[in-house]
Amino acid sequence: MFEINIIKNKIKNYEKKIDDIRRFLDYKEKKRTIKKINLQLNDPKIWNYPKIIHKLNKKKITLKKNLFKIEKIIFLIKIIKEKFKLYLKEKKKNFNDLLFLLNKLKNMIKKMEFYSCFSNIEDSYNCYLDIQAGSGGIDAQDWAKIMLRMYLKWLDQKKFKVKIIHESNNEASGIKSVTAHIIGPYAFGWLRTETGIHRLVRKSPFNSGGKRHTSFASVFIYPEINDSINIEIKNSDLRIDVYRASGAGGQHVNRTESAVRITHLPTGIVTQCQNDRSQHKNKESAIKQIKCKLYQLELRKKNKNKKDIEKNKSDIAWGNQIRSYILDNSRIKDLRTKIETRNVQNVLNGELDQFIEKSLKLGI
Repeated sequence: MFEINIIKNKIKNYEKKIDDIRRFLDYKEKKRTIKKINLQLNDPKIWNYPKIIHKLNKKKITLKKNLFKIEKIIFLIKIIKEKFKLYLKEKKKNFNDLLFLLNKLKNMIKKMEFYSCFSNIEDSYNCYLDIQAGSGGIDAQDWAKIMLRMYLKWLDQKKFKVKIIHESNNEASGIKSVTAHIIGPYAFGWLRTETGIHRLVRKSPFNSGGKRHTSFASVFIYPEINDSINIEIKNSDLRIDVYRASGAGGQHVNRTESAVRITHLPTGIVTQCQNDRSQHKNKESAIKQIKCKLYQLELRKKNKNKKDIEKNKSDIAWGNQIRSYILDNSRIKDLRTKIETRNVQNVLNGELDQFIEKSLKLGI
């Protein structure tokens, strides 16, 4: 009898959680939106507008993925309830398989509750990752390179696609700055809380005396805006510089001025692109980044955040860090979530979920 009551309470509790998730994720509204999209796609006139068809299909796929996750949970709890009724009718005493299904349901709900952290529309967008070395000289540039490796490993674990679109290398070691384009479901939602200053403390490999050294690097995450968001930029507000690309790319990249740097004069925002052999394509990519950063700036203004976006990147030093990596003491401390770990190598090898998931749940 005791076990029966436990199962009853669990089913009741999970049904309530499912109802909460459905309301929070606007389940009914999403179903209505899919019906509207289907009606639009069935209209013969729309076939003259392939770009609109592509946008509608893309939106439909995203909505259906979200609905499918909820519907899988609804279907599973229906199976559990039917089995439970059957077991009660047959007066079975062993409920192990039901408990197994309930545990599976619990994990599915837990995952869906986590995805409810991605409540902002831009959370579902692709994004850009900027890493910039701060104070600390060659140690800071080496630290920026280590951080890039750390994020690339985490992104690989999450099956995100990554394209490096700009990288400024130091001739001796490390990188001065790098920009990566991240493509995948909820890329911005996953990474947005990583924006901030990351502090490294270690015995410097570049100091002959092996003295303790503190270095800083900044991370800046901003969403890739879609075509439906119109950001107007005046040509007179842009300063465009071209230069020879550095790094890999073969003879063509190193001999021609294909790399592009664009400065948005009113805000001071700077973007660069060198990943393509075409100067025109690099210019398009850099302008797109400018638009994305301006969009993020407007979002922050709307949220009454008075800090200028580029100010977050300019003071890459003491007092602004979000996480400290103290290697000579084998300790990493996240200053916002208060999480501490001594598994330093694991974190540097891309195990960032504990920090990211906690910060999202806290609404940071």
